[in-house]
Amino acid sequence: MVKASVVKSPAARARKPTASKRAPTLKPAERARIETIFARFAELTPDPRGELEYVNPYTFLVAVALSAQATDKSVNKATAPLFAVADTPRKMLDVGVERLEGFIRTIGLYRTKAKNVIAAAHILVDQYGGEVPLERVALQSLPGVGRKTASVVLNQLGIEPAIAVDTHVFRVSHRLDLSQATTPDGVERELMAKVPETYKTRAHHWLILHGRYICVARKPKCLSCPVIALCPSAALFIGA
Repeated sequence: MVKASVVKSPAARARKPTASKRAPTLKPAERARIETIFARFAELTPDPRGELEYVNPYTFLVAVALSAQATDKSVNKATAPLFAVADTPRKMLDVGVERLEGFIRTIGLYRTKAKNVIAAAHILVDQYGGEVPLERVALQSLPGVGRKTASVVLNQLGIEPAIAVDTHVFRVSHRLDLSQATTPDGVERELMAKVPETYKTRAHHWLILHGRYICVARKPKCLSCPVIALCPSAALFIGA
């Protein structure tokens, strides 16, 4: 894992930590079911990894921001040559918007993303000495960085446990009845409350990979699912 350099914003330094929300009361059987789901994921993939390629916290932040509405494969293809010449905010500013657009042209919304990456690079250089502020409020203040991107970065770099909710995590969470919340933020809150602490830092990757390769949107591969016996939705798809 790339060692993260933590830079906190003035507001973050002044703010006191808030108490975490109380976990929902789960019946023993449901708590055991959830525990078993993640224990099986851990048994099969003890050290799950995201598929975005990066060399340091800054390039990871850029890769995650670029991955919105794009596949990790397409992002990696575009960022390999980009990061070879621009792996710091200062170098990214030297690349500039127009040249950056050329690097990421194959990625969806590339013009908007290029403007955001350059705007964020200016802030990182001017306000943070070229370092990535690995604190949620500061991260989310950067152009093109929302809660999901910040959660992915903070979790991957070991700053705080977080479960970013993309379409895969949202779908799998509903099918496994880990959450029935109707918004990504709601699903995130329920997952953070229900996932056992020992699995929390890895849950994001397990759920994404499960949704990407097994619990796919149209025809989930239930017969290949390691947690089929624990899934209340399996009967809806088997034989369909």
